[in-house]
Amino acid sequence: MGRLHTAGGIREIGKKYDFHTAKRLGQNFLTDMSVVDQIVESSEAGPRDLVIEIGPGMGVLTVQAAGAAGKVAAIEVDAKLLPILRETLAPYPNVVVIHEDVLKTDLPALIERERTLPDGMPAEQVRILGNLPYYITTPILMKLLEDRVGVQSITIMVQKEVAMRIAAPPGSRTYGALSVAVQYFCEIDYVVTVPKESFFPKPKVDSAVIHLRLRAKPPVELLSEKLFFECVKKGFGQRRKTLHNALTGICDLDKEATGKLLQDCGIDPIRRAETLSLEEFAALANRLA
Repeated sequence: MGRLHTAGGIREIGKKYDFHTAKRLGQNFLTDMSVVDQIVESSEAGPRDLVIEIGPGMGVLTVQAAGAAGKVAAIEVDAKLLPILRETLAPYPNVVVIHEDVLKTDLPALIERERTLPDGMPAEQVRILGNLPYYITTPILMKLLEDRVGVQSITIMVQKEVAMRIAAPPGSRTYGALSVAVQYFCEIDYVVTVPKESFFPKPKVDSAVIHLRLRAKPPVELLSEKLFFECVKKGFGQRRKTLHNALTGICDLDKEATGKLLQDCGIDPIRRAETLSLEEFAALANRLA
């Protein structure tokens, strides 16, 4: 285990198994054990929980999660990492490695299949954690949220810029469609910034750990969730445009009708989407419904 969180150890294991990191898979392995500990601690995983780990790599986070949770199901897309994981995780009977692409995985079915803990009892809660590849962070996160996979929390390492966007408040430069979507589904904790020196190979940018608690109930009342996200998508589709211009055409509204829609909702037509709260987007969607 000790060699998993050092550059030398990663090189040694890579040489033993003829493994080379793949840029196309965004493979940057975490080498700072304090960050590993923070990810597991902030995930709130307990001995009666099932943890789904996305992208275990060589298993450094998996090992720590196995010590905290009742069971870990680790989803790994790279077949070349499987023999390494077999060695790394051999001492942990409560870990199962699943060779799949998470974007193509039926997560509700996987959770149902893996929910039984080693003692034969069902897991009380399900939590997701992982060090996500930068290039597919948003698709993975939106799949987890939109598929409503039935988990209590998601604790992930992402590019720092993405973490800032997710947590951004209305009116800030980084607030956008991703901010609205994640804040609609989750309560967000920004856990820690992780410098690029904490990885091997070293990426070009810093990362951050965020903890997302899935809401039992959305923060706004909606007549149509579909319309809500259509308003968000169209509003942010051309960020520099005023809402009057950006939303024209939604539900086949012409410019005059769009202006009336905004006025009826108490929204100045010259505002831009990045200034709207979730409540204001909800007001627009409910007026259209």
